[in-house]
Amino acid sequence: MPQGRNARLPSLTGLRFVAALAVFLFHVSLPFPNITLFADQDLVADVYRVFAPAGGLGVTFFFVLSGFILTWSARGGDTTPRFWRRRAAKVVPPYLVTLVIAWAVLAPETELWKAVVNIFMLQSWVPDVSTFWALNSPGWSLSVEAFFYLMFPVLYVVARKVPGAQLKYWIGGTFASIVLTCAVTYAVIPAGDEVVGNEPTQSLDQFWFAYILPAARLFDFALGIFVARAVLLGRWRNVGVPVASALLLAGYLLSYAVPVLYSLRATMVFPAAMLIAAGAIADRDGRATWFRNRPMQFLGKISYSFYLAHWLVLLYFRSLFADTYFAPGWAVLLIAAFLVTSVLAAWVLYAVVERPLTRLWSESRREPARSGG
Repeated sequence: MPQGRNARLPSLTGLRFVAALAVFLFHVSLPFPNITLFADQDLVADVYRVFAPAGGLGVTFFFVLSGFILTWSARGGDTTPRFWRRRAAKVVPPYLVTLVIAWAVLAPETELWKAVVNIFMLQSWVPDVSTFWALNSPGWSLSVEAFFYLMFPVLYVVARKVPGAQLKYWIGGTFASIVLTCAVTYAVIPAGDEVVGNEPTQSLDQFWFAYILPAARLFDFALGIFVARAVLLGRWRNVGVPVASALLLAGYLLSYAVPVLYSLRATMVFPAAMLIAAGAIADRDGRATWFRNRPMQFLGKISYSFYLAHWLVLLYFRSLFADTYFAPGWAVLLIAAFLVTSVLAAWVLYAVVERPLTRLWSESRREPARSGG
């Protein structure tokens, strides 16, 4: 039976697509005229209310998952340049391909400097909505991930020095820091004049500081690192996938009752970490989960490409209908078509760009190939 960091984690592969699907559902529910397909404005508002927390859930899940997976799979004797090279080989090519497509097809009027900032994954550091959501809007989270990758070698060293018995305090402190980030933002950051388009009660400046700014999101990533260390050292109290899933649903429902930033950052982050840990432990112990079947493995493998491609698919095909809106049944059918098309586009992007270039560029030709472990 595989143990520890050498175990494959198919359940987490499947969960990656669930997180990406949550982001998709959030985007198709946005109550904007160029996005929504529903003719009934009351229904538009109702659909958005249902899926409003889904975007924050998906992004937060990915951030925690990144810290967990990188810690779980860290290689003994690895070097920082090798680690950065592998991350860049996987993340950058699909990101740049979708960015160029977005610039050429959907937003050719984008200012050059904003495009350059996005190309270098620096957009989330700029407190300007037309910059951090320029071109392929979901790409802002890759700007945050790039910062995580830069910081991981340092954070991993710190995490390894924390005694196992003290990890629970570090995990609790990291979660408390996420909650405190929201509180400090509301208390200290001036609200300004602009609001988030889909959340008219939420200041855009506060939203950027607490949700978009990479330094603020580092706590999500660190939570994944510390939880992974706790699992690897046998210091994690596992509740199992069903219970963790129920707690995540409870966090989702709680998000309706709290201010926006707490909804996006705090209510679901710890249940997400619990579900990630539960999935990893189930995989390590060889126990079945809902996410290990072949369809979920396929969807999980293309989830990164799906995340990058779905927004372009949505905007392009929605533009073909111009100002036409539909009855609920037809709107749902079109959303399903958008989803299938996004999956197919992701499959192509994965097969043509992501997988071959990851394999080609992950290891330097000047160095012998290294085995994982």
